[in-house]
Amino acid sequence: MANDREVLREIWDGKLPICFQLHQEEIMEIQQPDPFYVMVPRLSFFPLVTDKMKRHFLRYTSQENADNEMWLDFNGQPLKWHYPIGFLYDLFCGTDPQLPWNLTVHFTKFPEAILLHCPNKDVVEAHYMSTVKEADVLKHRGQVMSTMQKKDHNQLWLGLQNDKFDQFWAINRRLMESHGDSEGFKHIPIRIYSDDGTFSQHLVSPKNSDKSRKILQQMIAEIYPDKPDVKLRTHGIVIPRDAPLQWLSEHLSYPDNFLHLCLC
Repeated sequence: MANDREVLREIWDGKLPICFQLHQEEIMEIQQPDPFYVMVPRLSFFPLVTDKMKRHFLRYTSQENADNEMWLDFNGQPLKWHYPIGFLYDLFCGTDPQLPWNLTVHFTKFPEAILLHCPNKDVVEAHYMSTVKEADVLKHRGQVMSTMQKKDHNQLWLGLQNDKFDQFWAINRRLMESHGDSEGFKHIPIRIYSDDGTFSQHLVSPKNSDKSRKILQQMIAEIYPDKPDVKLRTHGIVIPRDAPLQWLSEHLSYPDNFLHLCLC
């Protein structure tokens, strides 16, 4: 992997200002609650950063709803907690950026058909580790995660949960690098999302048949042969068409080691 720690650090330090507001139908006090403003890491997940916000709004909702599972929406669209925060912003606001990002908080009417339940952070950890293992199978045939000890898995998770760059990358660099041969990764873990939040996942090699580095434009031509003008966005930027796929995977993947790309 290229020694490009500054790029990794810039991506890690990316933050989003968010304004949370409790849904009007759930306010049970005469006094209206103040909006809750917070800066959150783009690479994190909502259940890891909303504890203080939840306590702020529980004072204004009914006691019978206080134990219900909280969920969020943007313009009426429920937000899937198992997607990274920065990716969700790119998906819904990429073509019309707005800051702070205004989100609505709910304690009732959980959208069962759309959202997975998340009663605690253990569920987030389990989902995250499962996705990391899937990415490792695509990249390294599962050879990296299988050699890690439980303490390595814990360090990886705690680094993400506590927003500790050095702790996280000390372990994750093994998953981000190519191993065992000069061909790089077996496949690049990529998910491409349409504006309705559905995604397609493709087996994409980092090399062309002549062993040259595959660039984004070549991948687009393979996946969308009838749509040569397709553009893809991640981390708030439209990706240059000449960007090598392996470089993108090593530097712009989210902590689950997938490249989450939004169709423009």
